[in-house]
Amino acid sequence: MKKILLFLTLLISAVTFSQEDIKKDTLKTVTVESNKKGLKKSISGTANTTLVTSKELLKAACCNLAESFETNPSIDVNFSDALTGTKQIKMLGLTSPYIMITEENIPSVRGASQAYGLSFTPGTWVESIQITKGAGSVVNGYESISGQINTELIKPLKDIPFYLNAYGSTDSRFELNTHFNKIISDDWSTSLFVHGNTRVSKNDMNEDGFLDNPLGKQFNIINRWQYACAETGWVSFINLRYMNDKKQTGQIEFDPNRDRLTTNYWGSEINTERIDFSSKVGYVFKDMPYQSIGFQNAFSSHNQQSYLGLNQYDIKQQSYYSNLILNSIINNTKHKFATGLNFTYDKYSEFVNLADVSRIDNSAGVFFEYTYNDNDKFSYILGARFDYHNRLGAFFTPRLHVKYNPWQKAALRFSAGRGKRAANIFAENQNLFASSRTFSILDTNGKVYGLDPEIAWNYGLSFTQSFNFFGMNADATIDFYRTDFQNQAVVDVMNSPQQALFYNLEGKSYANSLQLDFNLEIIKHLNLRTAYKYYDISTDYLSGSYQRPLQAKHRFFANIEFATHIVQHGRQWKFDFTTNWLGKQQLPNTAGNPPQDRLPEFSPSFAVMNAQITRTFSSTFEMYIGGENIGNYRQDKAILGSDNPFGPNFDTSIVYAPIFGQMYYAGLRFKIK
Repeated sequence: MKKILLFLTLLISAVTFSQEDIKKDTLKTVTVESNKKGLKKSISGTANTTLVTSKELLKAACCNLAESFETNPSIDVNFSDALTGTKQIKMLGLTSPYIMITEENIPSVRGASQAYGLSFTPGTWVESIQITKGAGSVVNGYESISGQINTELIKPLKDIPFYLNAYGSTDSRFELNTHFNKIISDDWSTSLFVHGNTRVSKNDMNEDGFLDNPLGKQFNIINRWQYACAETGWVSFINLRYMNDKKQTGQIEFDPNRDRLTTNYWGSEINTERIDFSSKVGYVFKDMPYQSIGFQNAFSSHNQQSYLGLNQYDIKQQSYYSNLILNSIINNTKHKFATGLNFTYDKYSEFVNLADVSRIDNSAGVFFEYTYNDNDKFSYILGARFDYHNRLGAFFTPRLHVKYNPWQKAALRFSAGRGKRAANIFAENQNLFASSRTFSILDTNGKVYGLDPEIAWNYGLSFTQSFNFFGMNADATIDFYRTDFQNQAVVDVMNSPQQALFYNLEGKSYANSLQLDFNLEIIKHLNLRTAYKYYDISTDYLSGSYQRPLQAKHRFFANIEFATHIVQHGRQWKFDFTTNWLGKQQLPNTAGNPPQDRLPEFSPSFAVMNAQITRTFSSTFEMYIGGENIGNYRQDKAILGSDNPFGPNFDTSIVYAPIFGQMYYAGLRFKIK
């Protein structure tokens, strides 16, 4: 059975680690214990990877995956616009399209789902999240540029029979999650997760006549099956999922039945229906536990029908993904390798204001990754893949990760790698549809929307040291990463407030990211986590070189958590407080607007504070209350031209700070073990 569990972890995690005991010589090295911290960074792991455990996810409301990073200093979370309530994440200063986002190492948030896909995975489904900075593994594809985020869902084999989570907030959002699990036999187990959320009331805290958060409802259900047989050596997962999400936003008086696509009142509806099926089948050789073979397959159908004011945007993406992986050794377990091939097919039916920009993309690739580990002192992973894409052509992707432990409790890491991707310029910039900007593509000779593929190199250096600080356990990390774009699909909002221009990079575009972390266990159960981040991100636009818009150059993060000792029947108090300070941000050019619809060149600096208190009454029941933005900071003039939404100056996309103001919530969790 140990062999089966070892391969099960390998198959699920591919080349990132999960919450199980994983091989020490791969990108996924870490061992997690239930009493450890919510964020775990391994000293022995080759890649610069942080594990976010389920313990960490309970420290905030964490209603969906996009809201799972509020207490994590590696990920920046911002609102993408002033209407939809959608949260956008950034890593190393680059937005989510440059991050490979996978679910159990199958690509999940990509293409049509790029704008809203993170809100389609409920937080209670998540067992752990692995965040890898810099170039990822070639096993997972060629698109990763700034990093990879992999989500592991709760496994049927170790889930509890029943789980209930109920949530409600002062912004009229209500949510219910139920988990059902059944151990059918020694080999088979199954889980059924059901999620629903809704927002039923109209809120306009800043009194601009527009909803601060959309009305909406989502129904989300997944059925998971897990098979593991020690006698035969076979393991497998089968997942079937359905999701339906509806959003309505715009002016308070907007009625979609009456005002849809008219100039009576400005409004928007975004309706998405999604079906997913995935399977993983693997075999571990009985006499060779170091050798295994796995086959991953996934099919998804994503159908979004939407309009924003008078702009219509409909996209349907049908995708198929398969990956065949062989893991084995060369002579001994110091020398290991993973090799295989994969295939990806994407059919896009895309309409922008009735203009048909549909296409079919497909690619096939082979990869080989060699891992060397010398007793955890020194290790490296050298990987390469070769792909042929019907639009991007044939290309080579190299990746390298090196780790060295110079002394006790210290790790020095280096990584370098190349990434290539086709930019889905409309799906990735849907927030711009909620404006009066005209869209113009200035290049026409490329293979995707007339543009060339994006190509970038990422280089990174990281040092981590754990030590004793005046009798307290502490650790410090310094990371520096640089991303150099050889080509980029430039989204230009610096030329004119009435235009959004798309063109191939002419000149330089780079992102430098420096992060300093310091974590301290002040006393037992009282932990302080701090981070400072500096971003130097610049792109050459037609009108000159500017900092990346809506990206603070300086950020400071602090989180403090405290838990009382567990007393009889599991009773306990837990307290958590987080603050984020953001420095000034470059704002898009609004100089051509009339004075009342102009913004300064840079935003003011500000801080946001969140807090949560949890009371555990027993091992099966707990309640929590919390608040977000408790300092009540709100952006002035979140919507330009709000008094004339069909005029030339209307823009909801320039959001650098919270819109809603204070928000408080409460919830409960109940388990049957």
